[in-house]
Amino acid sequence: MSVVVRRVGPDAAAEVLAVVRESFGARPPLDPPADALGEDLDSVRRLLSVRGGLLATVDDVPVGCAVLDVRGDALVLRRFGVTPAAQGGGVATALLDAALDAAVGRSAIVVLAREELPATVAFWQRHGFVETARVPPCVELSLQLPTTFEAPDAETMRGLGERVGRTLVAGDLVVLTGELGAGKTTFTQGLGTGLQVRGGVTSPTFVIARVHPSLVAGPDLVHVDAYRLGGLDELDDLDLDASLDSAVTVVEWGAGLAEALAEARLEVVIERGLGDRPDGDEIDPRRVSLRWVVGQ
Repeated sequence: MSVVVRRVGPDAAAEVLAVVRESFGARPPLDPPADALGEDLDSVRRLLSVRGGLLATVDDVPVGCAVLDVRGDALVLRRFGVTPAAQGGGVATALLDAALDAAVGRSAIVVLAREELPATVAFWQRHGFVETARVPPCVELSLQLPTTFEAPDAETMRGLGERVGRTLVAGDLVVLTGELGAGKTTFTQGLGTGLQVRGGVTSPTFVIARVHPSLVAGPDLVHVDAYRLGGLDELDDLDLDASLDSAVTVVEWGAGLAEALAEARLEVVIERGLGDRPDGDEIDPRRVSLRWVVGQ
């Protein structure tokens, strides 16, 4: 059985709802009943409009799903389910692997499981999740994730940026910090690849900002160099072809300046690993730290 997992948005609400109803409806009767059984098409659309979700298929037939949400700097998996006929075929593990990709830069993945379903709790524990809270009838389990990555070369830096780009949605703000030549634009090139925007991502130093339109009906990429800006209110004078609410905005040199653009932001700090480099070694490794900040 070959499982394919893809990111989906509100347009996949009917498919996700069908999986939720089949998977949660097959569970033993619970008291109180699972909230998932009260979902309808409109409520699932609303859930998917936050950060989308994951849909697993086998031979193009939907067999598993999860809704992606955030709490602070953690990714929360909601409505995680696998249809009865597909259980035991690796669908849940494939969904979790896709969720790990969607959580790059987050401090943790969080799930809720019912106390009355010990096999479900055991699944998460086998994959490294630990109990972090218990409010009957639910158990909260979390998996801590790395937020610092080594980038020994430009290819690795672009690859990390691409992974992060695939996690971003419209309205997200990325603030890049690092000295000249640290790799901020290289990281942003990867973001552009992950977002699937029109190419040619280069440093916007001399134009201050560039808009890269999406090629897949996703969010545009607004790439800003704030080095010469006196304040982010000057963005209003740039006549951008994209709304910041409907785009992913990346601001180089934005620390202390760009925070007001969004309620939450991903702070990316790139540091040279010069202290670890032997004399005469041409390799100039980087260390990239990712941190989501909410409401500061």
